[in-house]
Amino acid sequence: MMARGLIVGAPRSGSGKTSVTIGLLRALRRQGLLVRGAKSGPDYIDPGFHEAATGLPGVNLDSWAMAPALLDALVGQTFEGAEIVVAESAMGLYDGIQGGKGRTGAGSDLASRYGLPALLVLDVSGQSTTAAAVAKGFASYDPAVRIAGVVLNRTGSDRHIRLCREAIEAIGLPVVGAVPRNPDMALPERHLGLVQASEHGAIEEFIERLADIMEASLDLGRIATLAQTPDMPEHGDLSAMITPPGQRIALARDRAFSFVYPHLERHWRALGTEIVPFSPLADEGPAEDCDACWLPGGYPELHAARLAAAGNFRKQIEDFAATRPVHGECGGYMVLGEALEDADGVTHSMLGLLGHTTSFAKRKMNLGYRRAQLLGDCPIGKAGDTVRGHEFHYARVTDPGADDALAEIADGTGNPIGRSGGRRGRVTGTFFHAIAKG
Repeated sequence: MMARGLIVGAPRSGSGKTSVTIGLLRALRRQGLLVRGAKSGPDYIDPGFHEAATGLPGVNLDSWAMAPALLDALVGQTFEGAEIVVAESAMGLYDGIQGGKGRTGAGSDLASRYGLPALLVLDVSGQSTTAAAVAKGFASYDPAVRIAGVVLNRTGSDRHIRLCREAIEAIGLPVVGAVPRNPDMALPERHLGLVQASEHGAIEEFIERLADIMEASLDLGRIATLAQTPDMPEHGDLSAMITPPGQRIALARDRAFSFVYPHLERHWRALGTEIVPFSPLADEGPAEDCDACWLPGGYPELHAARLAAAGNFRKQIEDFAATRPVHGECGGYMVLGEALEDADGVTHSMLGLLGHTTSFAKRKMNLGYRRAQLLGDCPIGKAGDTVRGHEFHYARVTDPGADDALAEIADGTGNPIGRSGGRRGRVTGTFFHAIAKG
């Protein structure tokens, strides 16, 4: 039987929807429900918190990066493996790009395509009756998106809650909870957003505290009844997934290398691929019996000195690359280069398997969807293939080196950006994270 679900949305980032979602997921799990979290858009950090809260792997559901048939297939998988699904919107509920109808990357695309009701989280600090005007705008903006209920967040006194509730319920929207202002709900952040769930020193205690707050603040029974079974337009198919680059993939996994989209890893495992993790920070290299090596994104700039001193890692990956493909994304791409300058201006020698140099001292934010046409064969596709992905980093290339480019890239609306990444022999790398073919 397919699960019921809803979308948690808000007017903007910073409204508290991530904390509400994490606490709601754990609170529903406490009631004995099989709960799964999902995230609209390309955010790869929040699904880790969702997994920590539910015990089930999270998933990204990205209407821009994933073709409709692939999105349908992943939504079907997600809803077949749970009793209730809570999908958290990225940024504001309607925030995306001009990618065409239903292809914006916004959480509202999921709500309209699958008929999922939206739970609107409103930060009402500094306002009262005005919250009803905001809620009314959301309720009327898109007839295909149904706002089923409102959660008041960061409330003050009982009077504050009453004024907000009465105004919102007067326009016909139910208020299903009021969460008080509480600094203990804040999630720790760093330069790329939230600290990952795996790095949170007291993640279980933190999630339990959020669940306690949600149990005391929300009408969980009413929220559960708002959830609906999705209207599935078709069964979908997985043909647009990134093909696993080998039968046994050596995957760098530690605090320096951690950004892997859960839908990719799950798909690869479903096809019988064995993922063999190794830790460059522990001076480990890829296992000799693997046939491809993947260096994902992460935070190598925070561990550059240890990576530079990891002689065994360097030797093993050099030997591996002589006969088998090695691919790096974002942080992995930085480590494949000649050198990395950290935030303090100290330059560290990297693997030198590609010729570029990157700097975190000369910061420049690069953020957005990417459409890449591959210029050569590599672990994410064949020459001529188009791959959709996402880029988010503060590093910049200070010396491009002399390697061939990996791809011609454009932004999410098709505006050309230029050539990106590098390829030399069996080694390839790029700043963008691949999500799906497309």
